[in-house]
Amino acid sequence: MIEKHIVLEEIDPVIFYGVNNANMQMIKALFPKLRIVARGNVIKVMGDEEAMCAFEDAITALEKHCATYNSLNEEAILDIVSGNMPKIEKTGDAIVFSVTGKPITPRSENQLKLVREFEKNDMIFAIGPAGSGKTYTAIALAVRALKNKEIKKIILSRPAVEAGEKLGFLPGDMKEKIDPYLQPLYDALQDMIPPVKLKEYMELNIIQIAPLAFMRGRTLNDAVVILDEAQNTTAQQIKMFLTRMGMNTKMIVTGDMTQIDLPPSQMSGLVQAMKILKDVKGISFVELTKKDIVRHKLVTRIVEAYEKFEEKTRKEKTDSSNNLNKKRNEQSID
Repeated sequence: MIEKHIVLEEIDPVIFYGVNNANMQMIKALFPKLRIVARGNVIKVMGDEEAMCAFEDAITALEKHCATYNSLNEEAILDIVSGNMPKIEKTGDAIVFSVTGKPITPRSENQLKLVREFEKNDMIFAIGPAGSGKTYTAIALAVRALKNKEIKKIILSRPAVEAGEKLGFLPGDMKEKIDPYLQPLYDALQDMIPPVKLKEYMELNIIQIAPLAFMRGRTLNDAVVILDEAQNTTAQQIKMFLTRMGMNTKMIVTGDMTQIDLPPSQMSGLVQAMKILKDVKGISFVELTKKDIVRHKLVTRIVEAYEKFEEKTRKEKTDSSNNLNKKRNEQSID
């Protein structure tokens, strides 16, 4: 009789073992010749060598399935242990699977374009209104690359710019001060990575979330790096960020040109960067529109209403300026 310890490294053991250890009980029943004890992320197994080899192969396949789909059920266990492909619902263009096992897929033509451009280019600018899925899709692509071991880390960043209000002094340590600015990034990650694994990834710096100012001086290798809310960067900041790019790294820059929170006298670094880099080979630009909005239907209506208001305001300013110039010309003639 031999004994081995198998460590579950890629998944959350809670999902793998199932509710009330139901999955683990089924696995034990399928290998009656082995004595199996599971504690934390370690499975201790004892028995004859032949049964042990079959068990190891099954656990490897089950772990891979669980890591991919963030779920494991009795039907999948039976199929995999029997050497069959588990029956999976049609997932279409799934990027990754949520913590509930549901496929996260591009939900519009431009989101699908973002996915395809990510596969072809190392730097992508994704520009669009609130709710168009640019950041969520970008993070899903980063999580997929990490799961597939194409990269070693994910780095997410945002400029810490107040959206109109003055927050004043924030209590707490550095992490507590900057977390409110970065919460949307945490929200997306929590949808895609089980809590135990997400905590582990962040403790090991496999997933890093930091304000833009913390990027200075770094060279970012073997990573997917996402700069969110880039419309609030200055020209110097975005140049600094883009030049952090290292080997085997992909960058996604997202922004919404209608929500620039910089002082009126300061030009958005994103606006400038898009003009400067528009013809650079290897850089792709994906423009999402109100048709790509996947939030509540009211978000689309709100965006449309603001567009109409801004267009009306611009027209009124133009008409006012034209009338003023006309009066000045008439007075000069008199």
